[in-house]
Amino acid sequence: MNGYTEDKDAYLKRMRRIEGQVRGIARMIDEDEYCIDVLTQVSAVNKALEAVALGLLDEHLRHCVTEAVAEGGDVADRKVAEAGAAIARLVKS
Repeated sequence: MNGYTEDKDAYLKRMRRIEGQVRGIARMIDEDEYCIDVLTQVSAVNKALEAVALGLLDEHLRHCVTEAVAEGGDVADRKVAEAGAAIARLVKS
C-alpha cells in the first residue's frame, strides 16, 4: 500500500483541477491572451503541482521511509537514498 492511498481521492481531485488549469492556459494561448496573464496562470499551475509533489513526498517519508527504517538494513538505506534523490529533483525544478 502506498503512503498516499488514504488521500488518493484528494490527490486525484487536485490533479483534475490542475489539468483544467492547463487546458485553460492552452485556450488562453490559442485566443492570444496577454502574455502576463498566461504567465500568471503558468505560475499558478507550477505552485499547484509543487503542492501535490510536497504532499506526496510527505506521505512517502511518513509511510514508506518510516516503515523501511523500522525494518532496517539495505531496505532502509535504499528508501532513504530514494527519498533524498526525490528531494533533490524537487529542489532543482
